[in-house]
Amino acid sequence: MEGSRPPKYKRIVLKISGEALAGESKFGLNEEMLSQVANQIKEIVALGVEIAVVVGGGNFWRGRTGKSMDRATADYMGMLATVINALALQTAFEAKGIETRVLTAIEMREIAEPYIRRRAMAHLDRKIVVIFAAGTGNPFFSTDTTAALRAAEIEADIILLAKKVDAVYSDDPQKNPNAVRYRALTHREVLEKGLGVMDSTAASLCRDNDIPIHVFGLSEPGNVLRAVYGEDIGTIVR
Repeated sequence: MEGSRPPKYKRIVLKISGEALAGESKFGLNEEMLSQVANQIKEIVALGVEIAVVVGGGNFWRGRTGKSMDRATADYMGMLATVINALALQTAFEAKGIETRVLTAIEMREIAEPYIRRRAMAHLDRKIVVIFAAGTGNPFFSTDTTAALRAAEIEADIILLAKKVDAVYSDDPQKNPNAVRYRALTHREVLEKGLGVMDSTAASLCRDNDIPIHVFGLSEPGNVLRAVYGEDIGTIVR
């Protein structure tokens, strides 16, 4: 399909929201979505692109419920949800013959490797797909911030932000039919307009480290590959 055209990026961080993995059911894991993501990852691996995945946990846990639960505990529970998703992705990838490692920011040696920057870099150099789980290992930080932090640490070329929505809008397009779709933005505009691309900590981290962000919809087959080729889909933040 793409012929001999080389990919635009050598090393990427792919951030996948937990909600996107749930598909239409909005909770849990959708086998079809897992398989679809695995197929796209396999195509990108074949191009020689080095891939690190950061996965969210919103399909299982969306933060504290009620006043009795403190924020830190709720965030730790969310980190555990990301590990469930990471293991599901690893299984889906390996079913397609993709060598994969899960690295967790909270040690769980029986099921995954602990996150060590040099180890992650070594895996990537060998073209092994790395999945970062358990966020940063700290409460009060989102998985978007994890994606920005890990991208800076492993010297990634870009963050590909795969979401349920197909681009960045001025408002929720499902609630506001007049919401404006953006094709390109700066990190400063994302912060000043308060757009829901990622939280302010993550956006600031990307701005300070000059990391571009490409936002697009995960549900459209082939979108991850298109983003790797730098095609004009979704919204690019530079």
